[in-house]
Formats: sequence, C-alpha cells, structure tokens
Amino acid sequence: MVAAGVRPDHAGTERWLTLGQACRMLGVDESTLRRWADAGQVRTFRTPGGHRRFAESDLQSWLAGRHGARPGAELSDVATSRIRRQMHGRAVHEARWYAGLDEATRARMRGFGRQLMNLVGEYFTRRHRRSSLLGLARSLGRQYGETLAAAGLGLSQAVEAFTFFRRSLEESARKAVHSHGASAAEALDASEQIMALADQVLVGMSEAYDASLAETPQT
Repeated sequence: MVAAGVRPDHAGTERWLTLGQACRMLGVDESTLRRWADAGQVRTFRTPGGHRRFAESDLQSWLAGRHGARPGAELSDVATSRIRRQMHGRAVHEARWYAGLDEATRARMRGFGRQLMNLVGEYFTRRHRRSSLLGLARSLGRQYGETLAAAGLGLSQAVEAFTFFRRSLEESARKAVHSHGASAAEALDASEQIMALADQVLVGMSEAYDASLAETPQT
C-alpha cells in the first residue's frame, strides 16, 4: 500500500482511477472498496486534497487473482474443516442423533457432508448451473433421510442432525465472506445462497421420511 498523499514514481505512465471509477471496474460499492484499501488489500494513495486514487494495473491484477481464488472452494474448505473439528468434539458425541448411529452409518454421514461441501463450492462459483445444483441438493437430502430412517432415527433426530451441518455451514460462510472483505449486501447474498441449498436438502430429507412412513405397515 502506498503512503497517503505520496504519488508513486511511475505515476506518469500509470493510469490512476478515482474511487467511483475503481468501484465500477471491480463491481463493488464504495464502502467495500474503502474497507479493502484501508486493510491494505488494494493499493491506493491520496491526493493532496485527500481523495483516493487507484492504479488501473493494480486493479486488473487484483481482479485476475480474485477470480482465480474460487471463494466457493474456500468456503467449502472452511466448512469441511469446521465440521471435522466439531465431529470430534464432546457435544456432538453426546447428541441423541449421533449416539443412535453405528460406525458404518456415521461414515456414510461423513460422506454426505463432504458431498454437501462440494455442492456448496459449485453453487458459489457456477451461477449458470444453480437450478440443477438445487436439484442435486434435494437428491442428497433424500439419500441423507433414507440413511437416517434406515438407522432407526426419528424425524426430530434427523432434523437435529441436519441443523448441526447447516449451522456449521452458515458460520463458515460468514467467515469466508468476511475474509474476502465482503460488504453487508454481499454477506447477505451468501447467506441467502446457503439457505437456498439447505432448504432443498431439508425438503429432500422430509420426502425420504414421508416415503419411509408410507411403506410402514399399518396396524
């Protein structure tokens, strides 16, 4: 980051953008860009009048690096690590839903968790396929429900297990978007995306329990 009020030596050949021009180039609002600049994530300097200026070449490089970073993949990694830590914690081992599972079922549940994390990463980075990814989330929810129903867990316990994963995912999403310097609007959008996926998983799980109930012989 360049010191405030000091124009770099190569300013004569560099194109410097105003705050508004830089925001339009990056596709973010002014408060977000100010926060990134203050944190040293984006290089800037101030004119004698106190106005921010941004080097166009720096913003182009920053955009290229940001597009290659795949924030969705980062979110998936953060969530997976968080869930792995929590799965080894005391609280989850004392939970009713976890205590009722044998080791084979627990292994399957871990597999579903990894699939869900991968799905989240895809959902965040491939906007043009979101409708099909929502369908996959619903299908994953059905598999999740079928596994828990076959293990003898009641619907309330299955929902408790689901909320464990959803809560970890939501908390990881907040951490990931914060690390990217997201604005409040961007953070809200990420939260809404998480809820859209989680809703489909829950619907699929409920469908599996409905089917299981329909197959149970009536006495």
